[in-house]
Amino acid sequence: MDIVSRIKERLGHLRQSEQAVAQLILADLQFAASASISDLADKANVSHASITRLAKALGCSNVRDMKLQLAQSLAVGERFINENTTQREDIPAIYKAIHDILDINAGLIKQTDVEQAAQYIANSRHSLIFGVGGGSSVVAQECHNRLFRLDILSNAYSDPVMMRMTAASVDVSDVVVMLSLTGCARDLIDTARIAKEYGAKVIAICPQSELADLATIHLPIKTNESDYIFTPSTARYAMLAAVDVLASEVAILTQKKSREKLRRIKHELDQYRQGPDRAPIGD
Repeated sequence: MDIVSRIKERLGHLRQSEQAVAQLILADLQFAASASISDLADKANVSHASITRLAKALGCSNVRDMKLQLAQSLAVGERFINENTTQREDIPAIYKAIHDILDINAGLIKQTDVEQAAQYIANSRHSLIFGVGGGSSVVAQECHNRLFRLDILSNAYSDPVMMRMTAASVDVSDVVVMLSLTGCARDLIDTARIAKEYGAKVIAICPQSELADLATIHLPIKTNESDYIFTPSTARYAMLAAVDVLASEVAILTQKKSREKLRRIKHELDQYRQGPDRAPIGD
């Protein structure tokens, strides 16, 4: 449990002087993480011993350890700790945030890189798609959804063990597509190394990062997180757009064989749905 959660959980069980310090910490995490023990004591109007006792009560080895843990919590962001009421964003603001992230990412991917990446996929024996976490896992499934319709043998995985096993099964005719909003996910980095060791081409859709450096081809994205914490990350739209760019290029390369597969899929869907003729190929 992180230190902020421990403070909140144990607040009612602390001595009065320790509660004063705890409330000061919660009210101003930045100050508490950087202040000396004397500054904390003076501002909370308590003794040095009260601060030492609070550190022990919170499971810290000493005051220095408590401040280190406070600094780590501060790195996450005070916007998640501040309990002031947050006003909701209007619907147009949410659409604007999505528009803004797409504008930031438009033009980041080089045409030559996407063409080469698409060529690898179009010529692959098998394309594996890996993404961990909420957004990346969903987009990995969508990438598979786009590729199998183009007559590309593909599978999407988010389970770290399955990723490692399938990465160990590749050879030089296979491609692994890595999806990450940070490029720092350890499971993806380790799996990319495994896949490369066995000769597969690695395509990374992620920001500049360790994962990007490992990739055979890096298709870059940028994130732009706002201080409004209640809206899911808009960066997933940038990742989805990059997948669309890649899949569209694959479609051009495979059109002779994929056109008939798309026709058959559309026919069966229309028979199933009995909807309008121009309905999307896949809901």
